[in-house]
Amino acid sequence: MPTTANTASTGDGPATGQSRSALLHLRHLLDLLDQGAPAEQFAPPAAPAHGPHPDEADAAVVAEATRVALRIRRTLGQHRRREAELAALFDTAGDLARLRDPDAVLKAIVHRAKLLLGTDVTYLSLNDDEAGDTYMRVTDGSVSAAFQQVRLGMGEGLGGLVAETARPYSTGDYRDDRRFRHTATIDGAVAEEGLRAILGVPLRLGTRVIGVLYAADRTARAFTPDEVALLSSLADHAAIAIDSARLLDETRSALVDLGEASRTIEAHSDAMRRAEDAHDRLTDLVLRGAGIADVATAIGTVLQGGTLIHDADGTELARAGTDSGRPSARAVASSRAGGRAVPADGTWVCAVLAGPELLGSIALTGRPDLGDADRRLFERAGVVTALLLLQRRSVAETEDRVRGELLGDLLTGAADPASLPARARRVGVDLDHPHAVFVLHSAAAPRQRLLAAAARIAHTRKGLAGLHHDDVVLVFPAERPGPGAASLADELGQALAGPVTVGAAGPVGGPGAFPDAHAEALRCRTALRALGREGSGAALGDLGFLGVLLGDQTDLGGYVRRTLGPLLDYDAKRGTELVHTLRTYFDEGTSPSRAAEALHVHVNTVVQRLERIGRLLGRDWPRPERALELQLALRVLRVQRPDGSGPPAPSPA
Repeated sequence: MPTTANTASTGDGPATGQSRSALLHLRHLLDLLDQGAPAEQFAPPAAPAHGPHPDEADAAVVAEATRVALRIRRTLGQHRRREAELAALFDTAGDLARLRDPDAVLKAIVHRAKLLLGTDVTYLSLNDDEAGDTYMRVTDGSVSAAFQQVRLGMGEGLGGLVAETARPYSTGDYRDDRRFRHTATIDGAVAEEGLRAILGVPLRLGTRVIGVLYAADRTARAFTPDEVALLSSLADHAAIAIDSARLLDETRSALVDLGEASRTIEAHSDAMRRAEDAHDRLTDLVLRGAGIADVATAIGTVLQGGTLIHDADGTELARAGTDSGRPSARAVASSRAGGRAVPADGTWVCAVLAGPELLGSIALTGRPDLGDADRRLFERAGVVTALLLLQRRSVAETEDRVRGELLGDLLTGAADPASLPARARRVGVDLDHPHAVFVLHSAAAPRQRLLAAAARIAHTRKGLAGLHHDDVVLVFPAERPGPGAASLADELGQALAGPVTVGAAGPVGGPGAFPDAHAEALRCRTALRALGREGSGAALGDLGFLGVLLGDQTDLGGYVRRTLGPLLDYDAKRGTELVHTLRTYFDEGTSPSRAAEALHVHVNTVVQRLERIGRLLGRDWPRPERALELQLALRVLRVQRPDGSGPPAPSPA
């Protein structure tokens, strides 16, 4: 027994030592796990070369414990790495949440992916729904310009496949990976950048893919599932951040648009109030009986420019703050057709309309940059001006009717002559002053336009104008009807842009003489047209011997005086014989030599006398029509004064 006990005791000793060694190793493994030691330090201790044989059971326990410790180490490492990744993702989410600029968000995403995965290059592409492809948006670590600008069609390359399928893809060496649809553009850009290993994950918003996030290395390697998961998680955060930044940017834009809209509404409201105030102001002017000049001044004041108002014929009615000038006919026509004010060479023109009828036009100068609000205000001024012109026309038509009735009574002599002066004074005409009668004709202008132009002249000269027996007749104060008719023909011709013929008679000293004066003016106008003098104006006395023949009173003495007066005066003053020389010259067939024989003087004397006659009568005296007038006057003079001496006696008329 003692032997057995000793043996057992002896056997227990080594076993206990071995078990203690195993326990120490297990404690060592725990210490290594606690310290986070590298894996190579977890190897079991080597058995000693001498001493008792190691217990196989203890060795097995130590080996198993080492394997478990290594698994625990790996698990702890994974947990630590996942914890670090989660912390990094949380940090990334916080960073992205603080960013407001979309470009800054994209750059932060790509840079954080590069830091977390430790790759050479990271980049991000966004889908272009209109073009149907995905394009490079942001890169970090890239050195190739071609790579930074590459576009991938849906399904092309690794990125195009990710964008099309919404699934992550990776390759250890893209160049030799036949799973992807290679193109020359993509392969060239990847080769220029020197990339080989590429990982791409989709940026998703719900079921919609908005882009692809990539991580890539310039050396061939495989991406682990953890790296794929990490980049996918970052892509999910990135997609939300991108959408949030987009929504924020859209909100900002909406707020800016809302602010602009608010300012526009406020400006429009101010413009409407301004337009209403201006309209009320202009309407009040019309209702108070203001003139067209007052309206022109008000328009210029409201719109801060110069104003010109013309009637439908282009005649200026009023102006304020600018020089005279006719509006562009093309601009007036354009405004009339479109119903809006139109610009023309720095001036705004608005047609003044009453329905389709053109009443006139308004021109605004000094405001080439007229805005929409002021343009509408200018157009509203045109409406007010139309009301004023219609009112003026109604008053003018009534007044013209009264004036026309008065003119008809004057020219026909049917009314009581004693009542005519009082009626004339009521319309501003004073028959106590001498008046001339003018009969007008124009083949180029309609009769109503001629009448309107004559009425304007009658108004300015305190006269009368109207239609009498289908003729336009004008009466106004004038001492010399002949020059007045010539001036009137020029004035009306310019206003109507066509020839106007004017026959004149007068001056008339009382209401009873108007019918005869009208008849004489009518004969004069007829004679002017018969003589081919369309567009001119004259009285019968200006027509020479023809005027004498057509006149009711034969003023032969006046005719001789008008024709030969300079010669008669010269002979009377100097005692010469220019009249006798001229008569002899005509009697001898306009031959200086025969006239010299008849006068018993040298031919040079006749020539000198003829030159003197030319200086007194004008160089055109030998013209046939002028020579005829001279010969007729010489014959009348011979009848009145057979001896031809001195001027004829004045005519009783």
